[in-house]
Amino acid sequence: MRVIAHISDLHFGRVDDRIVAALTAEINASKPHLIAVSGDLTQRARVPEFRAARAFLDSFPQPKVIVPGNHDVPLFHLFDRVLRPLTKYRGYISADLDPYYSDEEIAVLGINTARSLVHKAGRINRRQVENACERFTALAPDILRIVVTHHPLDLPNPHPPSHLVGRAQMAMAGFAGCRVDLFLSGHLHVGHTLGTTPRYAIPGYSAVVVHAGTAASTRIRSEPNSWNLIRSSVSKAQQWGGGKLTTLKGPNRTAQRETTEPCSKPKSVSDFSVGVPNKVGIPRQLQVAIDFEF
Repeated sequence: MRVIAHISDLHFGRVDDRIVAALTAEINASKPHLIAVSGDLTQRARVPEFRAARAFLDSFPQPKVIVPGNHDVPLFHLFDRVLRPLTKYRGYISADLDPYYSDEEIAVLGINTARSLVHKAGRINRRQVENACERFTALAPDILRIVVTHHPLDLPNPHPPSHLVGRAQMAMAGFAGCRVDLFLSGHLHVGHTLGTTPRYAIPGYSAVVVHAGTAASTRIRSEPNSWNLIRSSVSKAQQWGGGKLTTLKGPNRTAQRETTEPCSKPKSVSDFSVGVPNKVGIPRQLQVAIDFEF
């Protein structure tokens, strides 16, 4: 089993320091194997914000897969935005825009979807998908394949399709070819878990999408601050055939997805909230338990 702390949309420059302290303590107490950060570490891509984000990240000794978000690209300084959009991110957070972690159970790849020529939307290109699949296809078949992006490849209701990352259809078709199992993203400031089948309906393929809310920012929208603690387990089976009905349960929501053709990796997923939502200084923790069968 692997435990992943998935945090997103920290927005240093617009944070509640009490929540940052509580978040740091909770993540350290959970002892994750890996920390995945799906973008928007800063509010306006300013140096003091990047320094604060760097200090927060240094609180954790675990390996990290970190990707930038649209807020990590300068907004008002047009020269920087166009010609050196991620210079400060590279200097303070990571020079690697395609971070990768792997061990004997999981392989996690970060993909940069932040673009300087759009205000807040993101985009993924074909070369990024091909590079990801080159890595994943070289792995043993029972390794859990995980992609981290800021902008989402699938959406909970009622978000419109315009909130998807640009070229999502192309990307998902490519990721189906190299059997990506799990997608972690942020951007929406909503914690949610869903399956890819209703939107994409790719024969023989089904994956799980996990959204993280805003972990520490005062820029909350429809729900309080939150982060995800993901526990993944893999059980090997000799053979599997037929359709699979999976129910995704969570606070005040239930979603179902069904694959009508044999899928190489059927999954069961449950998520649930723990702790006390809205309690001052305590971000909500959304726990996601995922079981993958081979």
